Amino acid sequence: MPGLLRRALALAAAALLPLAAAAFDLQGHRGARGLAPENTLPAFERALAIGVSTLELDIGVTADGVVVVSHDPALSPMITRDASGQWLPARGPLIKDLSFAQLQSYDVGRIAPGSAYAGTFALQQPADGARIPSLAQVFALVRERRAGHVRFNVETKISPQQPQDTVSVEAMTDALLQAIGDAGMRERVAIQSFDWRSLRRVQQREPAIPTVHLTVQTANNDNTRDGTWTAGLRLADHGSVPRLVKAAGGKVWAPNAGALSEPLVREAQSLGLQVIPWTVNEPADMERIVGWGVDGLITDYPDRLREVLARRGIPLPPPVR
Repeated sequence: MPGLLRRALALAAAALLPLAAAAFDLQGHRGARGLAPENTLPAFERALAIGVSTLELDIGVTADGVVVVSHDPALSPMITRDASGQWLPARGPLIKDLSFAQLQSYDVGRIAPGSAYAGTFALQQPADGARIPSLAQVFALVRERRAGHVRFNVETKISPQQPQDTVSVEAMTDALLQAIGDAGMRERVAIQSFDWRSLRRVQQREPAIPTVHLTVQTANNDNTRDGTWTAGLRLADHGSVPRLVKAAGGKVWAPNAGALSEPLVREAQSLGLQVIPWTVNEPADMERIVGWGVDGLITDYPDRLREVLARRGIPLPPPVR
């Protein structure tokens, strides 16, 4: 009875706070990567239990056309063990070359011990036996938990520079839209990508689904520079990244946090864009960027972000257990 009562109270709170949830979008990156194995059902369960407004995740498509939740186009040796329990010694098979059934023979329930990646996420609790889930399984999990207030921010992991690593941009985007439609989740999903060709196809085929234009601008990586990633649009023709996103028909701009500034937040919002930077993990950075008035944050540690928001009196999405 106490568990049922808590769930009823959480659902009631969600019903009373639709505007508050929209006011600040607390997104759990790959579920809650800092706390549980990324892009797995345990990670999404952990994020729901903490309390997020959106589950952020990445997708690929298998050889038999199943949309699955994975950041990398190939199985990563940093998080993958084979059916015998051995860590992959190097980059594994491409997801597009494996059937969904074949993919289920791999365990992605912990980070390889002693790796630099494990050091980065020392607080992550393993979940041995976790498999790469289908997107349908993630939708089902949220439905089973009756988390009707939770949305999904789904990234198409595709690259114009490595087209051989995945199915085509058309095939991936169309498979994703089909999976969303089959699950009845059109009203609860946004689609994001660094490869804006995918977002343009979403706009053409499902214009009611919001598109989130991801950008990265670092010393070694910039997807805004020459039109390769931005569906032919050039930053030089538009003067600023917010105006570039607006020209692309975006609803949300998701920049890397290191490239963001308060004036850019104001410019983007003046153009009617929401600004939701990625991936912000340190409380001091959260405090600073939330203070700029962003519309949300993507984080590996939704628990930390909740504490920052609570101190500022910003309403929080209810936990789901």
